[in-house]
Amino acid sequence: MKAGEMTDEQIVGILQEAEKGEKKIADLCREKGISANTFYVWKRKFGALQTSDVKRLRELERENARLKRLLAERDLDIDILREVASKNW
Repeated sequence: MKAGEMTDEQIVGILQEAEKGEKKIADLCREKGISANTFYVWKRKFGALQTSDVKRLRELERENARLKRLLAERDLDIDILREVASKNW
């Protein structure tokens, strides 16, 4: 499986497997079909996270995106109302 096809939970699982120290990093990377560079990028990004943390992070990112959309829509409404109000005066 390519690195881009793995879910965040799978990535955290690979990192946890590496932390156990039962296999060398090179062997683990070969087994999972990823490069050592990819492994270390993941380690930097997800190193301290557990699987439940990744799920919560994804939920927070989704909620943040929703709130940004709502704010953009509200700002657009305000701009439209200001434009209409300025034309009426």
